[in-house]
Amino acid sequence: MLTDQDFTYLRRAIAVAEQARRNGNHPFGALLVAADGTLLLEAENTVNTAGDCTCHAETNLVRAAVLRFFPARCVSVRSTPAPNRAPCALGPSTGLGSGGLSALSEADLYQLTGAHPENETMHLPCREVFARCDRIVDVDGPALEAEAATVHTGFWT
Repeated sequence: MLTDQDFTYLRRAIAVAEQARRNGNHPFGALLVAADGTLLLEAENTVNTAGDCTCHAETNLVRAAVLRFFPARCVSVRSTPAPNRAPCALGPSTGLGSGGLSALSEADLYQLTGAHPENETMHLPCREVFARCDRIVDVDGPALEAEAATVHTGFWT
């Protein structure tokens, strides 16, 4: 069950995605929220400006988290990634997160992007990926789909 705070963080992730788009990148943003509800970090996609195909919002978030919290707190931070769309397959490999929120499903994102060469998709819902993890990762969402879709309007055409 999503809370008012969850919706606040999803809207913030959408705003970070808008910032990424304004900065010339793909419109994706991600937040790291501690178990107590404290916003720890946020990151935007920087694939285009960094010239590095691994600079997705989630991986940028993980890099920042490692620099800020490792080694003392990195393992002990129970966190919730909150991207503006369903977490991609990179999410489970990061080691961060016991659950997640998503604003836009992978299927809905594909409806917006189509077979765009800069947004290749696996056509694989994040819940299926997370079901294969060694630890339980709960995902709530999608939520705020219409709001999350607006940041993509006109971008992929």
